[in-house]
Amino acid sequence: MAKVKDLTQGLSDVNLIPKNDGTYEVVVSVSMPPIVEGASVAIAFDGSRSMMNAYGVGGTVFQAVPNQVQPVARVTGKHLLTIDADGKVDMIYWAAGAEGGEIEVIGTFDEAGCDSLVMKGPKKWGTGTKLLPPLKYFVDEKFVNEPFAMIVFITDGVIDDLQAVKDFCMDFGKKISDGKRKFFKLLLLGVGSEIDEKQMNELDNMFEGTNLKTPSGDIIDLWAHKNAVDMKSMDEVFAELVSENTFVAPSAKILSASGNEIASFSDGLPAKFRFNMPKTENSFTVKFSEGELTQDITSGKE
Repeated sequence: MAKVKDLTQGLSDVNLIPKNDGTYEVVVSVSMPPIVEGASVAIAFDGSRSMMNAYGVGGTVFQAVPNQVQPVARVTGKHLLTIDADGKVDMIYWAAGAEGGEIEVIGTFDEAGCDSLVMKGPKKWGTGTKLLPPLKYFVDEKFVNEPFAMIVFITDGVIDDLQAVKDFCMDFGKKISDGKRKFFKLLLLGVGSEIDEKQMNELDNMFEGTNLKTPSGDIIDLWAHKNAVDMKSMDEVFAELVSENTFVAPSAKILSASGNEIASFSDGLPAKFRFNMPKTENSFTVKFSEGELTQDITSGKE
């Protein structure tokens, strides 16, 4: 599944899934404020050595290195508070310490705390980047009983334990499907030029074709990913929180660039919807009573 990068205002996520019949399955999320009851939120910041300059550590007496993480932490933290039940966001460092397998708790912050947040990096910089330890911390310790949780993982590099993370997440997804656990949404936010887009896509797509659903019928898709440089709005962190059972318009039609109708939603346009279109097309238009949105998809084509 490839992600379209240059999004039209009003759409927060567009993905292309190649099919063998010469079409793409297009998965679209509409930009809208999510309403999630009892939500808990957290941000986990990469504490590996490759991130040191991003925290403003290094440089010389003649040229200081700017702290790039601190403003991101403040803005992202405050934005996540808009869906949190108690108005607080938990923050940790991950990929710290020996082999990047340790976490360090930063604290819990309200809006005022986010405004004055100071980010200097972990006490022990990591020598690797392991995602499973912070994932297990949130899933098995911190947010065991919450009805919903969203965690944003910020990183600049390659994940060392990708397969272990996928195995853990698949098992967790099956528990959600069986009604043994509540739903989580996990966002991998890439920063810098060394991120592995292939790995991010692999996590994002790991539930495609599994047909796992929540007891209420929503498709289980734990992971989403974003590249910070491509984001136009902080609302994009909520892109995949919208549901295929939530409707944003009474009806809609999807038109190809050549004007052909390729999909119709006569009973309501969901906040997240899917349709197929020929690979030869380079854009689509969502036409509904209030107006229309046209999205170019060339940036997501293989």
